[in-house]
Amino acid sequence: MAGESSRKQPRIRHVSNSTGDFDSEFENSDFGRYTVHIPPTPDNNPPPPVEIALREVDVNSHYSDDLRSDEFEQLKIDVGPSEDDNLLLKKSAPLTRIVKISPAILSIYRILVAVRIVALVLFLYWRITNPNEDAIWLWGISVVCEIWFAFSWLLDQIPKLKPVNRSTDLDVLKAKFEAPNSSNPTGKSDLPGIDVFVSTADPEKEPPLVTANTILSILAVDYPVEKLSCYVSDDGGSLLTFEAMAEAASFAKIWVPFCRKHGIEPRNPETYFGLKRDPYKNKVRQDFVRERRIVKREYEEFKVRVNGLSDSIRRRSDAYNSREDLKALRKWKERVSDEGEEEEESMPSLKMQKATWMSDGTHWPGTWTFPSPQHSRGDHASIIQVLLDPPVDEPVNGTRGSGGEGEDRTGNGPLDVGETDTRCPMLVYVSREKRPGYDHNKKAGAMNALVRASAIMSNGPFILNLDCDHYVYNSKAFREGICFMMERNGNLISYVQFPQRFEGIDPSDRYANNNTVFFDINMRTLDGIQGPMYVGTGCLFRRTALYGFEPDLVVKERSGCCFPRLKKRSPATVASEPGYESERDEEEAMNARLISKQFGSSSMFVGSIPVAAYQGRPLADHPSMERFGRAPGALTAGREPLDLATVSEAVNVISCWYEDKTDWGTNVGWIYGSVTEDVVTGFRMHDKGWRSIYCVTKPDAFRGTAPINLTDRLHQVLRWATGSVEIFFSRNNAIFAGSKLKFLQRIAYLNVGIYPFTSVFLLVYCFLPVLSLFSGEFIVQSLNVTFLVYLLIISLSLFSLAVLEIKWSGIALEEWWRNEQFWLIGGTSAHLVAVVQGILKIVAGIEISFTLTSKSAGDDDDEEFADLYVIKWTSLMIPPLTVIILNVMAILFGFCRTIYSENPEWSKLIGGVFFAMWVLLHLYPFLKGLMGKRGKTPTIIYVWSGLIAISFSLLYISIHPPSGNSDIGGLFQFP
Repeated sequence: MAGESSRKQPRIRHVSNSTGDFDSEFENSDFGRYTVHIPPTPDNNPPPPVEIALREVDVNSHYSDDLRSDEFEQLKIDVGPSEDDNLLLKKSAPLTRIVKISPAILSIYRILVAVRIVALVLFLYWRITNPNEDAIWLWGISVVCEIWFAFSWLLDQIPKLKPVNRSTDLDVLKAKFEAPNSSNPTGKSDLPGIDVFVSTADPEKEPPLVTANTILSILAVDYPVEKLSCYVSDDGGSLLTFEAMAEAASFAKIWVPFCRKHGIEPRNPETYFGLKRDPYKNKVRQDFVRERRIVKREYEEFKVRVNGLSDSIRRRSDAYNSREDLKALRKWKERVSDEGEEEEESMPSLKMQKATWMSDGTHWPGTWTFPSPQHSRGDHASIIQVLLDPPVDEPVNGTRGSGGEGEDRTGNGPLDVGETDTRCPMLVYVSREKRPGYDHNKKAGAMNALVRASAIMSNGPFILNLDCDHYVYNSKAFREGICFMMERNGNLISYVQFPQRFEGIDPSDRYANNNTVFFDINMRTLDGIQGPMYVGTGCLFRRTALYGFEPDLVVKERSGCCFPRLKKRSPATVASEPGYESERDEEEAMNARLISKQFGSSSMFVGSIPVAAYQGRPLADHPSMERFGRAPGALTAGREPLDLATVSEAVNVISCWYEDKTDWGTNVGWIYGSVTEDVVTGFRMHDKGWRSIYCVTKPDAFRGTAPINLTDRLHQVLRWATGSVEIFFSRNNAIFAGSKLKFLQRIAYLNVGIYPFTSVFLLVYCFLPVLSLFSGEFIVQSLNVTFLVYLLIISLSLFSLAVLEIKWSGIALEEWWRNEQFWLIGGTSAHLVAVVQGILKIVAGIEISFTLTSKSAGDDDDEEFADLYVIKWTSLMIPPLTVIILNVMAILFGFCRTIYSENPEWSKLIGGVFFAMWVLLHLYPFLKGLMGKRGKTPTIIYVWSGLIAISFSLLYISIHPPSGNSDIGGLFQFP
């Protein structure tokens, strides 16, 4: 009975019985004089032996039918743990756990992989030993392609053998870091700080309103306000972006308290107010409806102000420029009148530069609308502006009216935030210096500038980077990421990667924009090895890992036959330093020249490194973490306020010359030299022995936008593939990685550099049905049983593997099929061009840029998914369209020739048509997108594709002239 109670945890808070009740049950036994207490037992554990504490009760006392005595209030049977016991259990519980995938599914999955490998080996052996003597050239081409496909599939499949799922426990995180205790009676947060980086570069391509919504979602996250800082990198130095961020900072003062008070999700105002579900569901506060109406009206006004900033800046600048012109003209006239003569020749020199003016009447130090020296996109000064000051340490509750700006127009009054913390995290606008003659290294350079500036100003031990169009969808996502970093052995984790989720994708996901196969299958499987790759956004970094240090390890070397000895850590490994200067020892002191070579000349930045390393450590709440952990409560102290010297130093470290002769971009920070700097940066960390974690949250942690237009999608894939080719031809190739990179992880990174080269073989294989149908031959001598059996086994095993992957990953079959279709679309277009571009760059130093040559807009911009039907001309469309035209022509030609042939060979026709239909089925989304909504395809596409198709046809006629004529052109004669 006691064991059953320990599971159900019943509690009887008050039991009262009369003396007669006791006497009637136990007669005159002494048991009527005592109260029974059963101590609490943990959930789901066998209960300890029941202890009975006997306490004497005065049976002569007088009791009423209700509450007879205060003494009897202690008559309780309490089997569940008390609140303090729950807290202790949570503090000792792990922050994360691995959710195991069904062993039966994994076993079958691995068996099928082995079966398919064996089948491929036997099939290729059979193909090599059974050539088609009638068409040896066709057989040879097909065998080479099939060998490469088998090799490419093997590189992609082998790292998928260890998929894992992970989950976090936010209650345990709160109990460990935010629960009151003897040393922290107020329960002040002991969580580490997080610096959030948001990058933008062009307000025309990246609308400031989108960036502002992303910033607002960050400022309102569920994380200690004093531990959070947000940095906006404007690499274009635009006044439009700056003023939009200033407007966002102003609106945040009403939006953030509103989200905290009512538990708003998601905390992107554009998304929240656009939700189609009932906004009042589960909202119990009576003032929610009124306050939501107030905030929505404020947001609509905020949108109008942001959208009107461009015109406002232009009108303001025109007014100030006109005033300056008048001042200059007045001065010129005064000078002329003083000299007593006219100088008409001097008039043209009075024309002033068209400056861009700030609202305070001063020149904008960044890029002007009309570029001029020292005010253009590649030539402007450093800018740092603190838009929201660092918050105070203690919560600041507002009063009625503090959340809004006076009375609203409806007379309903302002927000009531009297019980809500109204503080906002620090918000900083940053635009690094740019000067001619310097290589600014695009996004990677901007990120490294933010790393240095944030180290000076806030020095959060963890860094989260987001693209300007990726907003926080789950306000607790930061906490879930920190769970992995603060777990035991979390000091070995360099970054936590969140999956990318997208909005605005067409329901059919025609071009596989969601990338669910990559994010829900490939990334989960890498998490079972050494960790997922870094994919550019939605990633929580350990700051010291970005500094190029190795993980916090004590390396063991074998000494003798049985006993290991400990190897001393390198003094250069700052990530393993205990922390504050008082805790440093001589072993971890660094040479000043080495520091300058690595990180630059800023002593303030160098001094921040050991502090960030210490603050990023997990708690030393276990014997195994005593050496690598930090003391509980070490991060409850407030941070120092910003001063002028600190901001001045932050401006200094984002200057264009700061990185000269340092390791920034080579061993420190984001790595330079590739358009896919994200993959290279993650690879370098894994190569140093770090591991990473894949964090999938419910609901999604972040959401963003993706191009749904065919041309934009192809150019996106082209950029990724070009970066992969650059990786393959660089020292970042996984072949040259060190011994700390695990074998399966090495294969995964090797596949990243090799997959674009599959496009060469894929394009050739797509032309094989054409060659087969035109020539009347096939890749095999005949469609015999052996060939068909191998083909069936290989196809069924692939489909079975896909079904199992869908089973344990949770994606839909349609998503898997869309991925397969776009694999062929991208392989015959963007991947092929990336290979050509990469080879030309390596061999001849020629860089080719494929950009849009013309743009068009949809007829109805308000139509949902209107961009899906917009056709934009690009040369990337030519190869796949040529494949489609030639395969259709070949099918028609093959049917006509077989029907009218004296000895029809139906087996070869069936084989050729089958493979041609396989190609066309995969290219169907491309063809559908090319037609547009109303079949508006640029004529140039048909012209080029037709010319290429005719060229191939003439080439075939030249090789195989009809009627036995060996001359080029056969029997055709010009008149």
